Amino acid sequence: MKNILYILLILPTVLFSQDKISGMIMESNPEKKHIGLPGANVYWLDTTIGTVTDIDGKFTIPYKKEYTKLVISYVGFKTDTLTITEPKMVHHWLTPTSELDEVTVTSRKQATSKSYLQSANIMTVSSDELLKAACCNLSESFETNPSIDVNFADAVTGTRQIRMLGLTSPYILITSENIPTIRGASQAYGLSFTPGTWVESIQITKGAGSVVNGFESIAGQINTELVKPTTDAKFFVNAYASENGRYELNTHLNTKVSDKWSTGLYVHGNIRDRKFDMNDDSFLDAPIQKQINFMNRWQYTNPEKGFVSFINFRYLNDAKQTGQTDFNPDTDKFTTNAWGSEINTQRIDASVKTGYVNPEVPWQSLGVQAAFSRHNQESYFGLTRYDILHNSLYTSAIYNSIISDSRHKIKTGLSYTYDHYDEFVDTSDFERTENSIGAFFEYNFDNLEKWNVSAGVRIDRHNLLGTFVTPRLHARYTPWEKSALRFSFGRGKRSANIFAENQSIFSTSRSLNIINSGGEIYGLDPEIAWNYGLSFLQGFNLFGRKADVTLDYYRTDFQNQVVVDYENPTEINFYNLEGDSYANSFQLEFNYNVFEGFDLRTAYKFYDVKTQYNSGKLEKPLTSKHRLFANASYETHKEGSEAQWKFDATYNWLGKQRFSSTATNPVQYQLPEYSPTVGTLNAQITKVFSDKFEVYLGGENITNVTQDNPILGADDPFGANFDTTFVYGPIFGSMYYAGLRFKIK
Repeated sequence: MKNILYILLILPTVLFSQDKISGMIMESNPEKKHIGLPGANVYWLDTTIGTVTDIDGKFTIPYKKEYTKLVISYVGFKTDTLTITEPKMVHHWLTPTSELDEVTVTSRKQATSKSYLQSANIMTVSSDELLKAACCNLSESFETNPSIDVNFADAVTGTRQIRMLGLTSPYILITSENIPTIRGASQAYGLSFTPGTWVESIQITKGAGSVVNGFESIAGQINTELVKPTTDAKFFVNAYASENGRYELNTHLNTKVSDKWSTGLYVHGNIRDRKFDMNDDSFLDAPIQKQINFMNRWQYTNPEKGFVSFINFRYLNDAKQTGQTDFNPDTDKFTTNAWGSEINTQRIDASVKTGYVNPEVPWQSLGVQAAFSRHNQESYFGLTRYDILHNSLYTSAIYNSIISDSRHKIKTGLSYTYDHYDEFVDTSDFERTENSIGAFFEYNFDNLEKWNVSAGVRIDRHNLLGTFVTPRLHARYTPWEKSALRFSFGRGKRSANIFAENQSIFSTSRSLNIINSGGEIYGLDPEIAWNYGLSFLQGFNLFGRKADVTLDYYRTDFQNQVVVDYENPTEINFYNLEGDSYANSFQLEFNYNVFEGFDLRTAYKFYDVKTQYNSGKLEKPLTSKHRLFANASYETHKEGSEAQWKFDATYNWLGKQRFSSTATNPVQYQLPEYSPTVGTLNAQITKVFSDKFEVYLGGENITNVTQDNPILGADDPFGANFDTTFVYGPIFGSMYYAGLRFKIK
């Protein structure tokens, strides 16, 4: 009788509104009773057309014949996708996740994806995208991504630094599974401490991130998800070798210990023990280095009780030697026999994360995480010693729930951070302790049809920065089909670790000066900035193939900034901002699936980054206003088999970049106002023999572009004009590499 009444209730809508589909979403139960799920999300796949079920679990959604896949989701239940071929009544039961068996879904996964539905401007990079280049570590994993710029920090250490929205990595919150990781002492070299094979995916958020992750994010957030013992291959090996003497080996071993426990051992090692000086300036083009990196990861899963946990232990030992080719640390350290540098880092990390989902009330969950790290770097650069010991503790608790229905979600919780720094710079000792406790609340409204809004606020009490409030807002509006108009703003505040974040300053003969203004950290005030963003994403079909275009505009305004001033060629001055400092970023991106297996990604970026220096308002040095990016990838397929060949090529072009002033140097050590333009091409070919074995061959800087005289004063490294920081392009010419991957699933 109930079924008949239900059909009579829905039937008139189906008969008289053929451009709509109506139905009811219910909770699965043995008796097949009609227990409606209020607030369930119902939307058409690959569109922004959606709705939410009412209090009785009923819905109505627009229908077009090109819509074929109807997605139904609800917190704590399995997400189902229904195939719809004509207007009809939809009568569907959702299964709670606690009742699910293991399900394997196979499809062609996008290497990089953007969401039409999220409020924040987030790009997700999968492991497939990382395999398009020689992604030996995290610093090299953005070569094929148009949103992140990768540059060398100086001409001797081989360190790569990244930029987003025209700002360097200290202004980006970099997390590992939402735990802040690359900060403080690890800012300069930390990106090279995460091997590429350990990364499962990367989420790149433009603009100030969520208040859940802290108050430090200004330009955006980069979060890495690591491989999991339960989903990673049981055995995996990646071997790599390049013609510049770099060799790497990665090994993963995963095993299931019991029904609920799994563990993985991940080992990374790399070495470069050959000396190269292709430009004959007497300095190594790339450092001699050794690194050993271990991670032991434990995973506990108990779906019946609603628990999942991860426990991680990591140890790293990284050693670099750089400088002149005839430098011998045993005889030349702290002498003027030859200029050299050694950077030795030992790091220990331990973390635990536990998540609980209430089996009875599946929209309620609690997450607790804690992480400790000890980072010890001992180094010297020529005659200058720099050591830093950084002990850090981070803890947080996050509670998730809904208000009324799943259109209204909330997150709230507490976080605590402790950092102790002990730095030795030449003959000066800098020591400080920072600690902060904060509370946050974030509300998300999502009707799936037009609006998705995330509004958050947090309040923190910091022993050196005081008590302050951090607001953040992300909003998405859908004006029409396959579109997403986003707006964001937020405030960020951070302590500037002036030495750890700018270690290239030690590879110069400049004197270091801190213009003390009475602040709590090095005598300087904290950095404070507001970030505003506007983004528009439009998907469409071009000649029957999928395409999309994205326009982004972001502006960062600094209320205070610790200015790093290179404008006097014999000094580096640190002081608080007096005047304007801002970064405007515009990006136009076009993605197109040209034909089956062939994808094209292009982008143009414009940066306007200026700071008020003591000598006037100037463009940020070594920041190109104009940038072009293009990536083409092609995969061949055979029916019923894995991809046989993969081809990838990436081109980057950078416009001229301003050099900081060298006008008072002797003529032979003067540089022009701007650098030349630079264009580089990278490519890789991968042969997949089976789902277990593949080999790859690639080249970086195939066009063999090199910078002339990257080291100023290389002929007199202990003289007054020695400087390795004027790097605008490649130092090493073309570099080719080869490798293999083997895995047992």
